[in-house]
Amino acid sequence: MDMAIKIVMLVLFFAVMIGVGIYCRKQSKDVNGFVLGGRGVGPWLTAFAYGTSYFSAVIFVGYAGQFGWKFGIASTWIGLGNAFIGSLLAWVILGRRTRIMTQHLNSATMPQFFEKRFDSKALKLAASVIIFVFLIPYTASLYNGLSRLFGMAFDVKYEVCIAVMAILTAIYVIVGGYMATAINDFIQGIIMLFGIAVIIASVLKINGGFSGSLEALANVSDPTVSNVPGVFASFFGPEPVSLASVVILTSLGTWGLPQMVQKFYAIKSENAIHTGTIISTVFAVIVAGGCYFLGGFGRIFDVDVATEGFDAIIPEMLSKLSPLVIGITLILVLSASMSTLSSLVLTSSSTLTLDFISPVIYKKNNEKKNLVTIRVFIAIFILISAVIAIVQYKFKVAFIAQLMGLSWGALAGAFLAPFLYSLYWKKVTKVACAVSFAWGSIIMLANMFFKSAFPEFLQSPINCGAFAMVGSLIIVPIVSLITPKCDDISLVKIFACYDRKVMVRATEALEDE
Repeated sequence: MDMAIKIVMLVLFFAVMIGVGIYCRKQSKDVNGFVLGGRGVGPWLTAFAYGTSYFSAVIFVGYAGQFGWKFGIASTWIGLGNAFIGSLLAWVILGRRTRIMTQHLNSATMPQFFEKRFDSKALKLAASVIIFVFLIPYTASLYNGLSRLFGMAFDVKYEVCIAVMAILTAIYVIVGGYMATAINDFIQGIIMLFGIAVIIASVLKINGGFSGSLEALANVSDPTVSNVPGVFASFFGPEPVSLASVVILTSLGTWGLPQMVQKFYAIKSENAIHTGTIISTVFAVIVAGGCYFLGGFGRIFDVDVATEGFDAIIPEMLSKLSPLVIGITLILVLSASMSTLSSLVLTSSSTLTLDFISPVIYKKNNEKKNLVTIRVFIAIFILISAVIAIVQYKFKVAFIAQLMGLSWGALAGAFLAPFLYSLYWKKVTKVACAVSFAWGSIIMLANMFFKSAFPEFLQSPINCGAFAMVGSLIIVPIVSLITPKCDDISLVKIFACYDRKVMVRATEALEDE
């Protein structure tokens, strides 16, 4: 009976996901519709697409477990940082300007934006390669987190978990494109909101509710971390500096991730931006704040981290729950993983096709060829990431958090500064953009292969990723001031999109005297 409940819930979930993909197939008959949903996506779908792409099994299983163990209840700050920096400020600072300028430049991907903003095909090709290479380890980490929970609930092989998730995600993305992804993200987001509330209440109940769990956590001591009594139940935890690095990586990092920024390309209207900002922030407070809050109690459960690793913490916490709650947990993590996976593969395949394959191999822009190629590369990308996930699991290459740190650090270190500054500042130069690309990707590759050469604090890919992002924000303006400027006439045309006048209601703006 217990197993039947879990199976029925999974079958219903998969049926809905595939059904949505089939329903949206008519809206994905051209590249614009397949990649951007025709730039007509409303606030609820956009906000949930942003949130569900942001938070995946990497957060729920990997980051919540590892950083909850490391920082205790203070890890909740990471979730709040995700909500107010990674969601609220991202929408306020990037949302409107990204939508306006990308439409003005007729760019459907981040590499296309760099090409047209700086009149450089080389930047477009370099950006497309960086995106394709560094999204793979992130995608691989999604499978790992999911498999931990499936193994706990069904005792099935890791390879089976990967195959099921990969095949089903591929079907609805290939058939329905961005709209199928957006609608499924909305459904999956609702599941995540409901699921995290049920899971937190159920887990805390094991140790006497919030007060009992907090008291148990305050009694935990680890001399290898800190000698301060009750440090894991304290406001900032045992390592405030490391905590700040994680907040920077996971919050500010979203500003430079192509799969996140591209959500702003598809926004329908001004109203969608206002509404989407609120929805996205509330979603992040509940989901991200809830995940890290839950992970903060990991030390009161019996987990041998030295043997099993950090990725075993959350599954161990959940293993003591009822079959119904475990079923809800599986659907939640499936929702989080599949929504993020669909966003990643759509971003990487469209980028590789439109920015590399089409201009280099096809030479001419062929709508039908591009659409077929994007779909083919979605399948290829999912296959590659699945193979890497299996290899990573069998040979214990890295924890989930380390894989995500590598990906986020490289992508945000390369793209965050040039993209952000380019929306606001005319003096950003082509050379500064190229230097930022090299900085972010090289420093993270060096961290991966020559870790021992880095100072101890930067040997962690999390800390190194945060360092790469902050460094790029300093490097780009400095290099821009000492390198040749872009053509003034071109800049006037590019930034003219912000000066265009639009009519609004009196409730939105007062009439000039």
